[in-house]
Amino acid sequence: MAQYHLSAQLRGHEDDVRGICICGDAGIATSSRDRTVRFWTQHPEKKHEYVLSKTLVGHSSFVGPLAWIPPSDRFPEGGLVSGGMDTLVLLWDLHKGEVVETMKGHTSQVTGLAVDNNGDIISSSMDCTVRRWRNGSVVEVWEAHKVAVQTVLMLPSGELFTGSSDSTIKFWKGRTCLHTFTGHADTVRCLAQMPGLGILSASHDGTIKVWALTGQPLLEMIGHTSLVYSVDAHSSGVIVSGSEDRSAKIWKDGICVQSIEHPGCIWGAKFLENGDIVTACSDGIVRIWTTDNNRFCSDEELAAFTDLISQYILSRKTVGGLKLSDLPGIEALQVPGNSDGQTLIVREGDNGVAYSWNSKELKWDKIGEVVDGPGDAAAAPGQFHDGVRYDFVFNVDIGDGEPMRKLPYNRSDDPYAVADKWLLKENLPLTYRQQVVEFILQNSGQNNFVPDPSFRDPYTGANAYVPGQSASSTVSAPKPTFKHIPKNGMLTFETAQFEGILKKLSEFNATLSSNLEQKELSLSEIELSRLAAIAKVLKETSFYHTSKLADADMTLLLKMLKSWPTQMMFPVIDFLRMFVLHPDGATLLLKAIESGNDVLAETFHKVVTPPVQPPNVLTTLKAVTNLFDKPCLHQWLRIHGMEIIDSVSSCKTTFSKNAHLAYSTLLLNYAVLSIESKDEQSQAQILSAALEIAEDDTQVADSKYRALVAIGSLMLNGLVKSIALDLDVKSVANTARASKDSKIAEVGADIELLTR
Repeated sequence: MAQYHLSAQLRGHEDDVRGICICGDAGIATSSRDRTVRFWTQHPEKKHEYVLSKTLVGHSSFVGPLAWIPPSDRFPEGGLVSGGMDTLVLLWDLHKGEVVETMKGHTSQVTGLAVDNNGDIISSSMDCTVRRWRNGSVVEVWEAHKVAVQTVLMLPSGELFTGSSDSTIKFWKGRTCLHTFTGHADTVRCLAQMPGLGILSASHDGTIKVWALTGQPLLEMIGHTSLVYSVDAHSSGVIVSGSEDRSAKIWKDGICVQSIEHPGCIWGAKFLENGDIVTACSDGIVRIWTTDNNRFCSDEELAAFTDLISQYILSRKTVGGLKLSDLPGIEALQVPGNSDGQTLIVREGDNGVAYSWNSKELKWDKIGEVVDGPGDAAAAPGQFHDGVRYDFVFNVDIGDGEPMRKLPYNRSDDPYAVADKWLLKENLPLTYRQQVVEFILQNSGQNNFVPDPSFRDPYTGANAYVPGQSASSTVSAPKPTFKHIPKNGMLTFETAQFEGILKKLSEFNATLSSNLEQKELSLSEIELSRLAAIAKVLKETSFYHTSKLADADMTLLLKMLKSWPTQMMFPVIDFLRMFVLHPDGATLLLKAIESGNDVLAETFHKVVTPPVQPPNVLTTLKAVTNLFDKPCLHQWLRIHGMEIIDSVSSCKTTFSKNAHLAYSTLLLNYAVLSIESKDEQSQAQILSAALEIAEDDTQVADSKYRALVAIGSLMLNGLVKSIALDLDVKSVANTARASKDSKIAEVGADIELLTR
């Protein structure tokens, strides 16, 4: 069949393009990590080109799935539905460019959208549910899978399908599952209609499958080398798929007939009615591909794209564990070496070449071309250790809090002899031998190594251990180490300006006293004096083990929290923040809650009810964060956790810099608590909220750092690693690693290590 060529490039998004929606003859809609939806229409003169018509701004985090609503009386130019990381489903009037319905209900990222023939909107989410919306309100909700729902598909004939991280596809009639399709080995990421046959599925297992509506697998397409994110079919029977491996592949009758390389992963790929293909790439550009030579792009644009691909490949190429693009050019050989035998690697074309300094002849002698070793994780090939050059110098973590050990190794060495000598040198038990040998073989790419049968252990006289034979073991294989995760213990806001708090309370009390209608809400002089006495107790933290707070102190705070006007609450909440850090304060608060006087919940509801007062939000965030310091209040935090995170998230537009930091601290504490309680649903919600912060370029470093620590901790010790991978945490980690802030870069490296 005819080959696809570049037709047009649509530039406008400022980050990854995540979704594509073909809007009939009206145009193309795209969604992005830049939080926008953009609508493109055909160029009035150059019909194969598209121009940006509208930019729709309304989501607070990256936007994913899109759905098209054809023109009608309500929407003269059509409507769009969008779903985001912010858990919202938004309905847009394309003519006005405005949101006309905001659908709230999901507790995690919205992953899929469909529009029913009756106008209902169907949405799927990482929260495991599918929801049906009518006129902006949810009319049906059900748990479609036990783990994240990744995609939803509704056929024109009304059949509904969902794909999930549990690797299955479910066929629904209403809320009843008629059939479960099994066959994929990993997350089902995308579903599409296969005209005349049934449906298509794309999976993280690297395959695309064609299914009959009965659930019978008809065809499997294998060719991608990484996760497949998107799939679509044309009425002609041609299929396109997009993958993490940076290619869009064209399939005909189950055979890959073309692979189109991109300068980034392909999040989406869709057919236009005329057979052209639209791709969404992580470089932020939407591209259109065609087989019609009348719609080919100019030679200049094609040459620029070809050069872009070449530069991208070059930028990612490594030699000897080093990025080729970071190597000096051959001009570096004009500078004399410092010592005889000094090694220098320079870039020559697309290769790295090693030179050695010859101090006698005062010149660089060429050693040869440098290549990467088969393994990548624990070693950098061609390193020095104790002044000697080795093929590998491994970092070995033996656990138990021991420091990292260096293990040098050459491919020509006998790994068993190296392991034995190294164990003796490091004063480690020989029972570690099996793990060390297997670690060496795996990371040096010598899994097919055959030991010399004549080899004798120089210390025991026995033959070397051969992989596959049983052997006793007392330790696990070497494991990666992390600098910043997991987080243990809780963070608190322990400093307070009590003089300022008391002054503001006194001012507000005077205002109440001078108002005849509110005078009864004010405190007496005795009560004001008692507040000052409580503050003195709270300031003297070194005496917390002996100082006491009384029931009357809690009653005084309750009075103010329950009766004072909302705009005057922030100094009272700030006082409560410090009150709960005292052992008696936490006990008294719990006692009030257990007696049916849940002042915490009441206060929280007041604070998040519009119109929101920013000072109240900040002090409440800090106060709730401090509750984590007292285990007796953990049950209350668990019960109200999802509500707290949801409600606070809706107030984010009012946040100050300090409020953002308090919110990320709250999420980090909740991450620790949810890990301890093994609460997967809470972990998923916290992960989603933390990812929003991590992806927000406007966040201060400390806020982003705490969100990243929460993400890493949940992935390492929680139950949501697979969900994090589905949410493209790898991209978040890579961005963090490139940060100029050392802490963010380091925790980004920790998370990246977990994605391998």
